[in-house]
Amino acid sequence: MKKILSYIIALALPVLVATSCTDVLDQQSVDSFNQEVVFSDINVVKAYLGKCYDRLGGIQNSTTMTSDNNGVLGMREDLLSSATDQTLCIHRPSNYGNLKGTLSPDQLGYFANTGYAGFLRWPHLYSNIQNINNILANIDAVPTTTAPDNLLKTRLKGEAYFLRAYEYATLLMTHGGVVLRSEPWTLDEDYSTTTRSTLAQTKDFVLADIDQAINILKDYNMEQGRATAAAAAALKSRVLLFCASKLTNGGYEASNPLVSFPAGSQTALLQAARDAAKDVMDGKYGTFSLVGSTADPVLPLTQAQIQSYSDTYFNIFNQKGKWNSETIWAIQYPLTGGNVNRANIWFGPCGYHNWGNNDPTEPAVRSFEMADGTPFVWDKYSPGDQYLRTATAAELQADPYRNPYYGREPRFYAIVLYHGAPWQARPSDAAAFDPYNKVQTGHFYNPDGTLKVQGVDSRQGLIEAWNGTKTGYYIKKFMDPATAGQYYYNTNHWVEFRYAEILLNYAEACIELGGADLQPGLDALNMVRNRAGLPDRVTTDQAEARAFLRHERAIEFFGEGHRWYDLRRWMEFGNVVEDVYEMKVKEFTNGNFEWKLDLTAKADARSWASDKYYWLPIARDEMNKAPQLQQNPGY
Repeated sequence: MKKILSYIIALALPVLVATSCTDVLDQQSVDSFNQEVVFSDINVVKAYLGKCYDRLGGIQNSTTMTSDNNGVLGMREDLLSSATDQTLCIHRPSNYGNLKGTLSPDQLGYFANTGYAGFLRWPHLYSNIQNINNILANIDAVPTTTAPDNLLKTRLKGEAYFLRAYEYATLLMTHGGVVLRSEPWTLDEDYSTTTRSTLAQTKDFVLADIDQAINILKDYNMEQGRATAAAAAALKSRVLLFCASKLTNGGYEASNPLVSFPAGSQTALLQAARDAAKDVMDGKYGTFSLVGSTADPVLPLTQAQIQSYSDTYFNIFNQKGKWNSETIWAIQYPLTGGNVNRANIWFGPCGYHNWGNNDPTEPAVRSFEMADGTPFVWDKYSPGDQYLRTATAAELQADPYRNPYYGREPRFYAIVLYHGAPWQARPSDAAAFDPYNKVQTGHFYNPDGTLKVQGVDSRQGLIEAWNGTKTGYYIKKFMDPATAGQYYYNTNHWVEFRYAEILLNYAEACIELGGADLQPGLDALNMVRNRAGLPDRVTTDQAEARAFLRHERAIEFFGEGHRWYDLRRWMEFGNVVEDVYEMKVKEFTNGNFEWKLDLTAKADARSWASDKYYWLPIARDEMNKAPQLQQNPGY
């Protein structure tokens, strides 16, 4: 690895680390951007652009401005879902300042300029934008003499437009209107007059880049992993839906053009979001479809059918080779180099020598429906008691639904590991504790109530208890049953854009428009439900349809990062944030069970202190570099 860019500017510090895959990159580090070297060979430009892919999403994994290749976009040890009500980061929960009342320009936690394992970071986003702008400003001058090289040059421009659109879209969806720049910054520029553009101007800039990418890339049959016209179209759908939402249309600081569109904009934005999703659905940029059956299932489902639907969903996130029909764009993790995926060790149970991070919370677990599409009801057998369930062996034999994890919808079994859930064979030093290869988040008791043995996957177990779950659950989604996380990296992809998102984006835009659009929106929503083995939602009421849609997004995209954006778009954080407690399970040797939500000790204290947290602040050191930048409201 050779550093060929260390380009200090007022708003960001772009750093490019390029793989020494060609002689021209095998050189000593230099103190300034070596334009002559990089733009002398189109293949070097391709390598340069490749490192821009690696840094998408404002990612930083070390205390320098470079990356240690420990994750990209959503796949990382500490998930963005732990900034929501879905999961708990057990190792560094204080870094999610939006849930702690601590988020400020001086204390951004994971959104800060420095520190461990950050994401969505302003300077890193601008650093990558600077690199991309360098490419767009200089690529036309790169000498090419063959038709394939000429085609490659044009294609790389299209990819660069997509990458810049992705970075600016991220800035828009985290900060609102931002500093827009289509040319590289230079060291001798005067930044004292640099200002933020409005939200509307930022949206237009992003859409222009997306359209440029689409217009170029639609004529190319891209190699898997590189940006495509379909990926750009999916980004367009995502951005427009964000822009069409409550937050950006008068929900917070309606008169502030940095965070809100002019009054009366929402309907047109919803129509644009609907149409952008429909373009993808109509096959304008390629043929995509949900994997699995989209027929309304015949109920009741057998256990085998539940497992089949669950496997179909789970395997979307366990792809390792050619993408399936649902995948529009994904990040790949070859073991030969580049970014790495360590999902099994990051998320897996401690009894497998894994780190047990991003544990599903109890409210999230209860939000999964039953297999017949009815709501799960915790107090079904003891009305009014939301904290305790008990069942004898005889009761469970007569009615297995007394077990709260029995008969749930198929996606539950693809997403959540609970006490008694089947998982991998144990490592040799743990096999004696678990001969049945089932997750042990609870403890085992004698009939008289005395403790027999502590669960090997609990925080009282004998293997790396400090990595044990704090909620009583582990996240199964994203892990690979064939990978021993203790020893090996994962090779399954991170799916950034998939067809289910397009369908639910379309559904939401249609439902919000209402009227004649409502039923087409429900039809799209029901395709996603049917693929998961759930029956159709039926309603003519817009508010009920909206609730259906929001529930479906929470389940379908569990852990994928959408929830943080969705709760902000809808301005719903204040209605869902609550303290986190652990579900404690007692399994008795006579077959009796007890499930109890332990309110005696908080696993994590959480609160929603202010609606200002719907937007990230600009860090203090960035404001010091350019004091004329206007801070986001409330900070």
